[in-house]
Amino acid sequence: MPVDIGKLVTPVDSAHPGSAILVEPTEPLPIEQAWADQRQWQQRLLENPEAPEAVWLLQHEACYTLGRGASSAHLHFSPDQPPAPVHRIDRGGEVTHHLPGQLVAYPVLDLRRRQPDLHWYLRQLEQVLIDVLAQLDLRGERFPGLTGLWLDNRKVAAIGVGCRRWITQHGLALNVDCDLAGFDQVTPCGLTGRAVGRLVDWIPGLSLAEVQPLLRDALAARFHLVWCGDA
Repeated sequence: MPVDIGKLVTPVDSAHPGSAILVEPTEPLPIEQAWADQRQWQQRLLENPEAPEAVWLLQHEACYTLGRGASSAHLHFSPDQPPAPVHRIDRGGEVTHHLPGQLVAYPVLDLRRRQPDLHWYLRQLEQVLIDVLAQLDLRGERFPGLTGLWLDNRKVAAIGVGCRRWITQHGLALNVDCDLAGFDQVTPCGLTGRAVGRLVDWIPGLSLAEVQPLLRDALAARFHLVWCGDA
């Protein structure tokens, strides 16, 4: 059963907002480029704790990614003949599918400026998604023991993060108006028997361009960010 989200909301406290670079590419990016950019910014924060944080909001070219310990058994195709490129990356979680029409957020944040606790951070990312869906008059659901967000028992958002000395990378992927057929080629997030959804199934005609500013604002509010320019 879904968790009562009212019991899990973490109030935004009165911490001072911090400056952050916002990166919003206009075209879908290869996963390799976004991953390299995050690692570069993560290293910058490790070398200079006073540097601004950064957030990427983007779409990816079609691909599949597996977390550090993800099982290849969740791929329903031969790795030698994948329907889209496959990448094993340094995040937690199992396999997921990226493609245009899915809105991805990669916050590179220093959790020491907030709360150095990955469980807390994952719940905050879920709350960001709940906040976005609430703006669309949709009620997001959490499930006990699982990470991500659901609508009517269909998973609409996946979350997988990496962290090095409390500096985060990777993040969340929200299905807006993407083609869901590619998810049939994997066991998404390693969860058998759980359907995948997209927001346009509840709000016909909804576009990613309409959702992106909602996610931008929700991230800024939840993590006390003030956007300060381009990377």
